[in-house]
Formats: sequence, C-alpha cells, structure tokens
Amino acid sequence: MVRAAILPAVGAPLEIRDIVLPEPGPGQVRVRLAAAGVCHSDLSLTNGTMRVPVPAVLGHEGAGTVLAVGEGVTHVAPGDGVVLNWAPSCGQCHHCSIGEVWLCAKALTGVGAVYAHDALGAELHPGLNVAAFAEETVVAAHCVLPAPAGIPLAEAALLGCAVLTGYGAVHHSAQVRPGESVAVFGVGGVGLAAVQAARIAMAGPIVAVDVSPDKEELARAAGATEFLLASETTPKDIRALTGGQGADVAVECAGRAASIRAAWESTRRGGRTTVVGIGGKEQQVTFNALEIFHFARTFTGCVYGNSDPARDLPVIAAHVRAGRLDLGALVTDRITLDGIPAAFDAMLAGKGGRSLVIF
Repeated sequence: MVRAAILPAVGAPLEIRDIVLPEPGPGQVRVRLAAAGVCHSDLSLTNGTMRVPVPAVLGHEGAGTVLAVGEGVTHVAPGDGVVLNWAPSCGQCHHCSIGEVWLCAKALTGVGAVYAHDALGAELHPGLNVAAFAEETVVAAHCVLPAPAGIPLAEAALLGCAVLTGYGAVHHSAQVRPGESVAVFGVGGVGLAAVQAARIAMAGPIVAVDVSPDKEELARAAGATEFLLASETTPKDIRALTGGQGADVAVECAGRAASIRAAWESTRRGGRTTVVGIGGKEQQVTFNALEIFHFARTFTGCVYGNSDPARDLPVIAAHVRAGRLDLGALVTDRITLDGIPAAFDAMLAGKGGRSLVIF
C-alpha cells in the first residue's frame, strides 16, 4: 500500500489515499518517487481540458529510484536513479519514423491500462502513463530513463516535463539564435525554463511577460532582461523594447487565447511565434487573411518542446552541471502530496513557479 493523489472523476477534487500496486510484470519497472513536479497539464486533466480514463493517479513529471524490474528489463536495475518519461516513443509509427518522436501516435496508449487498485479494489489508471503523484509507481520500462549523473533526484524530476518543454521550445521549435530577441509569455515552471534556455542560446533582449507582478524577481533571476505586466499594450511595449520591430521569437506558455494573440502581435515581421501552453477548445484565436500575408510570421504549436528525451536529457544535464541551467530556480514551493490542491489553486491564480512534491 502506498499513498497517492487520485482524480476520482473529471471536475472532482483530488483524494489523497492508499492504493495497492502490483509487482512489476514483464517489461515493467517499479519506482520509489523522490519528487514530482506539479504541472499545468495535471490541472488540465482535473478540469477536462485534457481527458484520460478515470479514476486515475495523476502526476507525470517525476524522478526516483528503481525498486524492482520485471522480466526483460535490462537498461535499468534496482537501485538506479531514473527520470520518468510520460510520453515514450514507440519507434515504429509514422511520426517516429521521420524523427518526430514527440508526436508519437502511441505515446499515450498506456493511460487506458489498469495499473493499480484502491484499498476497496476499484481499478485505477495511470493519468499520463507514469502516475507520479504517488510514493511509488509501476510503469512500462520505456517510461524510465537513467537519471543524469551529478544531479539530485529531487531536482531531476523537473527534467521530465518543465525543462524538456521550455528548453525544447526555445532550442528545437523556435531555434533561437545568438543575438535574437525573445519574449516569453507566462513564467511559471515551463516559462522560467524557456527564459533560462533563451539565456543559454545567448538571446537578447529577453522579455518576460506575466499577469503577476510577483513573477518579476523569478524571471530576472532566470535571465530575463526585461519584465512586463501583461496588458492590452504588451505588443506595443515589446516593440518599444526591440527597436520598434517586435521580438524575433515569442514563446507562449500560458495557453490562453489572449496571450497567444498577444504573442503573435509581439513578433516582428518574419519572426517566429511558438505556442507551448495548452488551452481549452473554447479558447478561440482569430487572424485575418491580410495580416497573415503582411507579417509573414511563422506560427507553430509545440508539443513537449519538440524534444527527444533520450537525446536531450544528456545535453540539458551538461548545462545543469556547468551551472548554465539552474533547476532549483524553477521551484518556488516544496510540498507534500496533501499540498497538491493548493498548488493547483496557486497556478490558477498565476502565483509562483514550480511546486515540487517531495517524498
């Protein structure tokens, strides 16, 4: 029996209670969690913006220690530190065959499985494959990657989503070049990672935009050279900070129609707008045909930072070990499982960076 955060139904509050985990079967790994980050995607699962079978144990950004492995698992062993990979690639579908592993058609097939039971015997699903909001979890072997050496496991949890997404949005999707100006809309965990990634890319100026004035200190510590409180004049303000042109690159991390539109308007003619944030179907963004022609901007969606975790984790880990990327700077709250509902409330209110569940 281990404690876990269960979503009993869409729109229902999380329940923190005991669950029963099986021993790992063939091709499975049992992991004791060291930490799990509280991501906006978890909140999107609770309110139905993203849908998975319920009841489910949420949490998809985590790291821990292997307790046991099932038959056929050879790339990790008991005692190894691992990072959970919530969107593993199958290596066989069309997208995988052309190198777009972040769009793997089979990445989320595991969410429909029954991976555990509650104390009364009810079936439970792993919210986004890995069910990281629990003291322990059992996952498919391809959902774990060896943790990079020299990085504490608690901080390594952030590599599983926030950092891969923010870093990848800048380096893979937007392909920011030295000297380019970058505007980051929404500086929670992913946005702060994007700001750090822009600094690593030697961008400048780096403009952070958020609805909360309390985010300014966090954004500047991450590498933002400017901070703007989101308003109707944000695009105009960004043009003023970029020689009247607009940002070469805008990265939207909030998933709101207004901020997506503002990011687009803040980008210079011929610039690139990358949308990372996950919005609901009711969030409609409109463009007129003339502006699409006139501004000649590139507008791109971005899934998981267009990242390949197996390829990118060693690169990001090298930045961490060299002091170029500060994982601890993304974390504003260290909590227990019982603190997850309050962390969701803080996200809804636009407060703080990443909340990290410490086990």
